Amino acid sequence: MARFTFRLPDIGEGIAEAEIVAWHVKVGDRIEEDQQVADMMTDKATVEMESPVSGVVVELAGEVGDQVAIGASLMVVETEEAVAEETPVAEAPVAEAVEEQVEAETPGVPEVVEAPTPVRAEPVEAPAATEVVAQPFDKLRANGAEEQAPAAKHVLASPAVRARAKDLGVDLAEVKHDGQHIRHADLDAYLRYGSGQGYHAPHASRAREDEAVKVIGMRRRIAENMAAAKRAIPHFTYVDEIDVTALEAMRADLNANRGSRPKLTMLPFLIVAICRTLPDFPMLNARYDDEGGVVTRYGRVHMGMATQTDAGLTVPVISDAQDMNVWQLASEIGRLAEAARTGKIKSEELQGGTITITSLGPLGGIATTPVINRPEVAIIGPNKIVERPVFVGDDIVRAKLMNLSISCDHRVVDGWDAASYVQALRKLLETPVLLFAD
Repeated sequence: MARFTFRLPDIGEGIAEAEIVAWHVKVGDRIEEDQQVADMMTDKATVEMESPVSGVVVELAGEVGDQVAIGASLMVVETEEAVAEETPVAEAPVAEAVEEQVEAETPGVPEVVEAPTPVRAEPVEAPAATEVVAQPFDKLRANGAEEQAPAAKHVLASPAVRARAKDLGVDLAEVKHDGQHIRHADLDAYLRYGSGQGYHAPHASRAREDEAVKVIGMRRRIAENMAAAKRAIPHFTYVDEIDVTALEAMRADLNANRGSRPKLTMLPFLIVAICRTLPDFPMLNARYDDEGGVVTRYGRVHMGMATQTDAGLTVPVISDAQDMNVWQLASEIGRLAEAARTGKIKSEELQGGTITITSLGPLGGIATTPVINRPEVAIIGPNKIVERPVFVGDDIVRAKLMNLSISCDHRVVDGWDAASYVQALRKLLETPVLLFAD
């Protein structure tokens, strides 16, 4: 018998440590090579760690929420014999992302999910051992094959869904789902209707028991970034009402004749309007370096989209949005959404934003006060479209109205600038033919 120490590899550029967000094994468990043992989160990625050897777990590095330094012991496994062969490196798996809705977005500054680097580990008590490299489950992700370990069929679900299912005592293998991975909605449906084991949603009139939930993983990153943004940035928010009746009519006509092109939401029109008005308000398309005391005003628009997912907030970036028309923007929005949903979004597609748009979609509300995506200096939040009677001269007519919010960094942007900018946006959105005029 020999002991093998699985050391936390370098899973991101410049990363010094990673947080344990989930353990899938415990001390005393028998594990197989390539079996998933833990989920680790860095500043930029959530990575599924898989054991490079078979054996019995004799030691774990810590509890969920603890930080582990790169190169430190993550897990110690007792093996049948010393591990002395080097295993070929395979491409590491992409961390799972959960399904998002492009028009159901939430303001905030999220952390991103990107593909990790190959996982490496080293043996400890193997006199003639060489470095051992862990192999991933990429083949399972790619073709849906079953795990080679003698365990049950591998179930795809985010760490948040796995943790919730574990707390409820639910076997995810029994949860029916339509997509490639199990979502919170699938788990909800199972609890209400499909468990067959007495798991049911509590009656609305029953009080829930108090619970203490440790803030870890993506939620911790979001909390830290939100706090930093509010501490460092003196926010102010300006809200104005816009009549989008004509714009909605135009959108309906374009969708009715779109052919094979993607369906247009309100978002592409808003982005076009933002891009057309920003050249006259360069202080808004900017980033502020707190330490250097320098504001960089950008000539090109790299539009961030604050997007809500089950794992937390992400901000995919549409690069050079000013060069795209509404159809191209709709395609790019869809592509980025699909990439985020499948965990294939690239790290460069989550960086470099110069201004952000955030929408609650149909939830909308009357107005929002979105938090700026630091180090940017402005974030725009369209709200729900409502139909109300309005006066046009002496007549009362139906109108579709939408409140538009903008939050700005008062160190860089004055209230007059923000109000003037929204008025410029309002002119384009209320006369949408101007969006297509040269």
